[in-house]
Amino acid sequence: MIVAQTDSRPAPPQPSPIGEGARAELPFFHRNTADLSVVIPVGPGDRAWPALAAALDALAPNLDVLLVFARGDVQARPKDRRWIEGRPGRAAQQNLGARATAGATLWFLHADTLIDAAALEAARDFARLGSRAIGYFALRFGDGPALMRVTELGVKLRCRWFGLPFGDQGLLLPRSVFDGLGRFDERTQFGEDMALVRRARRAGIALQSLPATISTSARKYVQHGWWRTTWRHLRLTWGRA
Repeated sequence: MIVAQTDSRPAPPQPSPIGEGARAELPFFHRNTADLSVVIPVGPGDRAWPALAAALDALAPNLDVLLVFARGDVQARPKDRRWIEGRPGRAAQQNLGARATAGATLWFLHADTLIDAAALEAARDFARLGSRAIGYFALRFGDGPALMRVTELGVKLRCRWFGLPFGDQGLLLPRSVFDGLGRFDERTQFGEDMALVRRARRAGIALQSLPATISTSARKYVQHGWWRTTWRHLRLTWGRA
């Protein structure tokens, strides 16, 4: 695993170098005032991250954003933004990203997510309050078959009835809570988000629905089939996966 190195000395006022496995240290005037760090895991099949990165740049140019690529992924690395790479697997990549950032609040966004100004403002408000909770957003699918409307309703009901948001809902939590829960379980092939939320509930950590909606892609539903993907998510909800 590649571990990012942090330099405590003041950085000069010019863009920091960005390279393989290294953390690009931000100059002090680029650090976000809300102490919010965004971690974006990029898997081998994820090609939508430039749209998310561009949206974050447009909405908040000074936001602390880190892309975490999977080692061995052949897609080109960006030359104009911070990134690191590590062992493949969303749990491992998100944990690595958390260790390589400094914000007191962590916002985990999947690579195919899109956000708007309302979502960013809700995230910043959550960070300012410093609540001992896990925040999450309402979810909308920006593409896919008509059945995705059924999936959107299912997401709402799952969160309302079972209190189990998934990772594609933009999980947001204080670093202290994340560390206290033991971070994402890197032994899980998938469902690391649900496992974290379940541990949070057992620990008495509140779940907070934030007043905004984020958009995600239905790519996996299209690739693997709506019924098969929905069934797998139901198994995760019931704790059988």
